[in-house]
Amino acid sequence: MRIVQIHDQVWVELVGDIIIARIRGELNEEVLNERHERIRQLAHDTKCRRLLIDDLELVPPDYAAVEAQQILNRELNLLNFKIAILVPNSRLAYLARVQFGDENHRVFYNDMAAAALWLTS
Repeated sequence: MRIVQIHDQVWVELVGDIIIARIRGELNEEVLNERHERIRQLAHDTKCRRLLIDDLELVPPDYAAVEAQQILNRELNLLNFKIAILVPNSRLAYLARVQFGDENHRVFYNDMAAAALWLTS
């Protein structure tokens, strides 16, 4: 397992053949960019294209952060990532669907095991 902690709010780690990216607390463009860069770096280093975004401890973002994530997703889609997004409630699930569009992703409610299984299937 390889763990990269950027600061107290963002964790990006490789667990087996899945990149797990977590943000705790407030979401803003700077935090999104940091997470995105670490995901890109781990993907480059490991050739891993399975990504689990753990938003269980995320404060619902404002629309500017949603738009910023949409822009970053274009690159993830070009890199052929399969993305599972883990959320605690329907509000964050809705925002995740808006952020990630209709590309190769799926939203999971509080079920990391199901998300990991889907990513590896």
